[in-house]
Amino acid sequence: MTIALGNDHAAVEMKFFVKKYLEEKGYEVLNLGTDTLDSVDYPDFGAAVGRAVTGGEAELGIAICGSGVGISIAANKVKGVRAVCCSEPYSARMSREHNNANVLCFGARVIGQEMAKMIIDEFLAAKFQGGRHEKRVNKILALEE
Repeated sequence: MTIALGNDHAAVEMKFFVKKYLEEKGYEVLNLGTDTLDSVDYPDFGAAVGRAVTGGEAELGIAICGSGVGISIAANKVKGVRAVCCSEPYSARMSREHNNANVLCFGARVIGQEMAKMIIDEFLAAKFQGGRHEKRVNKILALEE
């Protein structure tokens, strides 16, 4: 599975940690983030991750900025993206199971590396449950029209 990974300057160190963690788990990582501490604009990277997911370059995405909020808002502007900003594992799991989320976002200034691993593991292990949730996700998709 390929995972699109994007970040701004506030999350360079976290991005490198996440990239290594994902690769060690056998995932292919599409690095769409900045690799330097030079100031950049998080919307560019949230959009890049979203476009990679909706364009089929990656099955899922992870986007990281200082808080996780701005980059998730940007990713959600890409049609077909259901990005979620999570600071703990439960929401990451539920976002996949109930909302069919396809982009995970979090803040490098909010959580540490061990929490990031737990959130990522829950997000990647969870599967969309469909059923009653399918109707609700379809309503979300209809809002884009």
